[in-house]
Parts: sequence; C-alpha cells; structure tokens
Amino acid sequence: MSAARLILKNVTENPLLRSNLNINNTSLRQYAFKSDLKIKWVRPEKIPCYKPEKSGDLAGVPKLDKSQYQLDFRNSKELETANEHVKKLFSLEFAPKSEVNRLYRKDLCDSIKRHEYDMGSIEVKLTKWTGIIRAWQEAMERFPRNRILKVHLKELIDKRKKHLKYLRRWDYRKFEWLIEKLDIVYKPPPNEFHWITRKDSLRKLTNTYCEDTRNEKLAAFRAVLEAEQPAFLEEKIRTLQFIRDEQQDCGADVTVSQEEIDGVKKQLADLLESRKEEED
Repeated sequence: MSAARLILKNVTENPLLRSNLNINNTSLRQYAFKSDLKIKWVRPEKIPCYKPEKSGDLAGVPKLDKSQYQLDFRNSKELETANEHVKKLFSLEFAPKSEVNRLYRKDLCDSIKRHEYDMGSIEVKLTKWTGIIRAWQEAMERFPRNRILKVHLKELIDKRKKHLKYLRRWDYRKFEWLIEKLDIVYKPPPNEFHWITRKDSLRKLTNTYCEDTRNEKLAAFRAVLEAEQPAFLEEKIRTLQFIRDEQQDCGADVTVSQEEIDGVKKQLADLLESRKEEED
C-alpha cells in the first residue's frame, strides 16, 4: 500500500484526527490518487484565431514598389506629361495603406483568375479573401485591441475555410493547385473535438512514461542476455556433445547430430567475430 493510501485509511478511520486536520472527502481523494511520478504538464499556449499559425497563411503582404502609381491612376494620360513631383504624389509612397492592400489583392487575383474578366469564380473569391485576411492580420499585429476587426477577421477566416472544404471535396486538383499558389496550409477540422484538459494530458503522459520505462527495462534485459550469449552457446555446445557421447556409449539412438553441434560452433564464432569488429 502506498503512503498516500495509508494516510487516507488512517485519517478516514479516525474521526478525531480528521476533524482536527479539517480535511474533506475531495481533498483526501485528490491526495490519495495523486501520481508520484515526476511528470510535469504545462498547458500549451493558446494561439489567437487571427494569427497566421492558426489560419494557415504562410505568407503575408509583400513589400510593393512604392514608385508605381496608384491603381486608379495607372492609365491616366495626364500623368504622362505631369511634373515629377506630381507623379510622386500619385504614387504608392503617398497613398494610404488601403490602396497598397488593394493593389496587392489585384495582383494576387490576376495571377489566379481564368481570364481577363473573371471576377466570380471560386478561386478568385478565395484569392480575394486571402488578400483581405493577410492585410487584416497585419493590422491586428499593430492594433491587437481592435475587437471589431478581430471578429471580422475570424469570420472571414472561417468563411474561407468552409469554401476550401467544399473545393477540396469537389475538385481536389484545383484545391491543391490553389493552396500551393496562395501559399496556404489547409487544416481540416478534427473528427472528434475535445478540450485540452490537465487530466487527459496527464493520463497520456503517464502512459508514455510507462511505455518508455517498459522499453528501457526490456532494452537493459536484452543487453544482459546478449552479454551472456557467448557463455550460453559454449554451455550449449558442451551439453550437446555430452548428450551425443552418452547416447553413443549406451548404444541408444543418437538424437544429436554432429551438424547441429557444428552449427552452434559456427554461430558462436560469428558472434565473437562480429563483436570484435564492433570493438575495433
């Protein structure tokens, strides 16, 4: 009986001691069944839902060339003959962040869409949402207390994940091509969701600890047997030779052949030679 169970039995059978220590049933059970193993469990760090590690985005918004014009003024003929300072005012250098993100989304969609006027296909929609998600993730890194943006970002990530699930089901080749093109890691939801609890985690850690202890003991026992193997083979050779000689002297049927004894000798010689090579 363990020390904890012995204390539990003594305290339970002695009401006076129990009342003096002011111990209830719950604390007694917790103390009695507390593991003595040196297992420490640390709760895993919770990753926010808007983080790229959670959404699966491996890339963010790249740094664009700030010398190019804004999207609305790219085809302006007046800017072709304008002053250099005027051209600079209409470049991305003096544009708000929304214009930079808008240009990034357009370039990203242009690399995905099927034709020039494609604006409604599933891959273009997913690409547009990806551009918005990455821009909002960058904004959340600068303003982590923006709860409204956090809610919108989480809803858009869930919406994209739902459509990726549909695309994966109905057109797997296009799904693989799209996530490779957008640099996304798709993480399907688990079949059975369960909360991370200390009890379940300690149970798994205890099973792992017991399995490792079992393997260590088996490995140590195997090492002992391998160390005793040459002596065992020598004893086996002597025993087989003794049995063969006694059967021959008594005129009985010989059940041990010389080939069997020679095979054991060869096994012993090979074992000693292999160990000598390992030592060298």
